[in-house]
Amino acid sequence: MGLKKQFLKNSIEAGTDEAGRGCLSGPVVAAAVILPANFKHPLLNDSKQLSEKQREELRPFIEKYALAFGVSYIFEAKIDKINILQASILAMHKAIEKLKITPEHIIVDGNKFNPYPNIPHTTIVKGDAKFMSIAAASVLAKTHRDDFMLKLDAEFPQYFWKKNKGYPTKQHRDAIRAFGATKYHRKSFRLLPEQLKLAL
Repeated sequence: MGLKKQFLKNSIEAGTDEAGRGCLSGPVVAAAVILPANFKHPLLNDSKQLSEKQREELRPFIEKYALAFGVSYIFEAKIDKINILQASILAMHKAIEKLKITPEHIIVDGNKFNPYPNIPHTTIVKGDAKFMSIAAASVLAKTHRDDFMLKLDAEFPQYFWKKNKGYPTKQHRDAIRAFGATKYHRKSFRLLPEQLKLAL
């Protein structure tokens, strides 16, 4: 089953998605993308189904052929302050703000969103597997975030971020046990399963 082009026909529609919501460290990154009506690429599907190599191949193609795209980062301190859901939504709003074309409609991956000023939106569960613009946004969000985590990995190689990208793998959690939390860890998250009252 292929991805649908648009939710609302004949409107300038932006798809938006985020990456890194479930991570213990690093920012949550969102992208918003407006694609032309004739956009197609054989690989474009839900980014979770794609390999890292396929996402890396798609990213320059999307950035070249999209009518507009924006990518934004919300960092740990803000995530800890407003919570991860609100930070994800804020990241999507900021990505939409960066679009050089104002969309007439926004489609959002997931079921939670705060209205964006003056532009109607529709939330779509598993939208990244249903609509091209959301799938494209998910690819950009994920690849931009992965690149950022590689930079952080150079600073703190003992957490294996180049491999786990900040997700709660066993290796990542073992490193937190051994070395404690860094400034890039989200202090509001339970970094370790046993950490109910662990002073970090």
